[in-house]
Amino acid sequence: MQTVLTAAQTRFLRGQAHDLKAMLQVGGKGITDSLVAEIDLALEHHELIKVKVGAEDREARDAMIDEIAQRTGAALVQRIGHTAVLYRPSKDRRQIVLPRA
Repeated sequence: MQTVLTAAQTRFLRGQAHDLKAMLQVGGKGITDSLVAEIDLALEHHELIKVKVGAEDREARDAMIDEIAQRTGAALVQRIGHTAVLYRPSKDRRQIVLPRA
């Protein structure tokens, strides 16, 4: 299930993600099942992550970012160049408290 955020929550998460470094990078092999599993694990542990996508053309990059968000059930918080910020609340232990909707 896809995570849906309000504008205020998106603004809040963009501020939280500002100092984060990209945790994972999508390389030449594209989006594999193991990459999706790694992103899933990182989202469960950190809730808010940055992912670098190495596609050259903008449409391919956007399609890859959308596919990652869809397959992991994460919300796309922000997309700047080759970097996407993804958020999904942890099932076991939530760390980030979002502003009310």
